[in-house]
Amino acid sequence: MTTLKDRLKQGKDARKNCSRGSQASMGKINRDPLPLIKSSSEGRIKSLVELRYGRMLVSPFTFYRGNALLQAHDLAGTPSMGLVSPICGDSHLMNFGGFATPERNLLFSVNDFDQAHPGPWEWDVKRLVASFVVAARDLRHGDTVEETVCRQVVGAYQQTMLECADQSALETWYESISYDDLQQQASKATLEHVEHAIEKAERRTHAELLPKISERDAHGRLIIRDDLPEIFHLHKNTTLLDADDDWLRLSDWRPLYDAFMRDYPGTLQADRRALLSRFHAHDMAFKVVGVGSVGTRCLVALLTDDQENPLFLQFKEARRSVLADYVKTKSRVRHNGQRVVDGQRLMQAASDLFLGWTTGPSGRHFCVRQLRDMKVSAELETFDADTFAAYGRVCGRALARAHAKSSGRAAQISGYIGKGDALADALFKYAQSYTAQNERDFEQFQQACRKGRLRARSEADFAADHLP
Repeated sequence: MTTLKDRLKQGKDARKNCSRGSQASMGKINRDPLPLIKSSSEGRIKSLVELRYGRMLVSPFTFYRGNALLQAHDLAGTPSMGLVSPICGDSHLMNFGGFATPERNLLFSVNDFDQAHPGPWEWDVKRLVASFVVAARDLRHGDTVEETVCRQVVGAYQQTMLECADQSALETWYESISYDDLQQQASKATLEHVEHAIEKAERRTHAELLPKISERDAHGRLIIRDDLPEIFHLHKNTTLLDADDDWLRLSDWRPLYDAFMRDYPGTLQADRRALLSRFHAHDMAFKVVGVGSVGTRCLVALLTDDQENPLFLQFKEARRSVLADYVKTKSRVRHNGQRVVDGQRLMQAASDLFLGWTTGPSGRHFCVRQLRDMKVSAELETFDADTFAAYGRVCGRALARAHAKSSGRAAQISGYIGKGDALADALFKYAQSYTAQNERDFEQFQQACRKGRLRARSEADFAADHLP
């Protein structure tokens, strides 16, 4: 049995084959970004790909968020210490936030696992630090803030991984970051933001959501309200599905919902299956989500219990991870919905009560969870330099906890990182260089949209097409 000292030394020894300074390498950037962007749009709903490009066109930051495949390609050419374990795959700073545990406690963690897959832990850290520098530059914080926040992210990851190295397996498994913790540790500058996030999360319940996105039809039935291009029914004149889409051959939403429900309950614990059985479906509509997910299939079902208290379930298409072509280690799970769910359960301290997976018509894979239940994300535009740095620290902590939990190798990672600034120095260089690369890629993307090689449309343009 190896001691903690042995495991730390294993990590330190890995520097012989992969120095910490080599982590500044940019990877496979001698490529044209456009074919990769196009390939990431394959299999999506064609009309919504235009909306995806429209959102990516807003800024270098939305471009960065919207195309994880591009950086996955580039990272495949970077060195790593050789430790492969389940990672998030798309750990940019907007994929962290607050969510409710089944016990209704509010935690902070990574909250998007669509790209979860075995891979080097360094890839997640690099995507995170680069996202902070891209965002800081986009928000015009200045060079000093860019460096400070990058070093804060790496420092928090480093310190948390060292703490995890000294914990038992169960301690690492149970550890979490609660908003109570964040309140107690917040400075005067950041306390207001934490308290605002808590207040917002407490308002984001199904009962509060019901009147915002639903209404009664002429027959008094409860239905979801169309709100193009964000929400639309599949079989009405508001649909944005392609004319030849196989789902349009279904009579209405019911066969689709019934197909989802064949497998989904079986992926839940028995007590949660019993709870789900107390709800009855009223309606289902398509919901456009995120920047990177636009064009993939996502549906929201409105259910109520016998007292007409609502439950909104989200069925989100789970496609092949962007990492799958770039790592030698393959996922052991063939169902992509299960891959996402397994990743989330493994890396979060607690997960959604109704988290599960299913297969839809035509064999597409989906993961299932509640819609917006006490979920809250950072409002970056309101952050001053101190709050931005504080957010960087908590994201670094959360990512380290996710990696320690998923790998069981916190000591080896900590031993590799060490206690000095060598990794922080390298990753700051990486983040700076990749931010410049992202801007060059964004310019090429802009030119392609302007010349008609790619077609981009805004939300307003879509909505205008369907005005009464």
